Amino acid sequence: MSDTAQLASDAGSRDPAVGLRAVRALRLLVERLEALQVENARTAGWSWQDIALLLGVSRQAVHKKYAGGRGLLRREK
Repeated sequence: MSDTAQLASDAGSRDPAVGLRAVRALRLLVERLEALQVENARTAGWSWQDIALLLGVSRQAVHKKYAGGRGLLRREK
């Protein structure tokens, strides 16, 4: 089973310690994937509004989170 599939399985565990660790790991994975895809969209010329629409958030929220070098990918460098 892949690591991601195992995390998804663990997230449904009846053991809270196992489930909560999996939820934390999945949250981190989702945050990194979102940052990567926002970066891809911006590189491809997408507007903040276009990105926000697909993420289900406001333009201001996505801009605040990722614009000006404050995004997750930029912080990890």
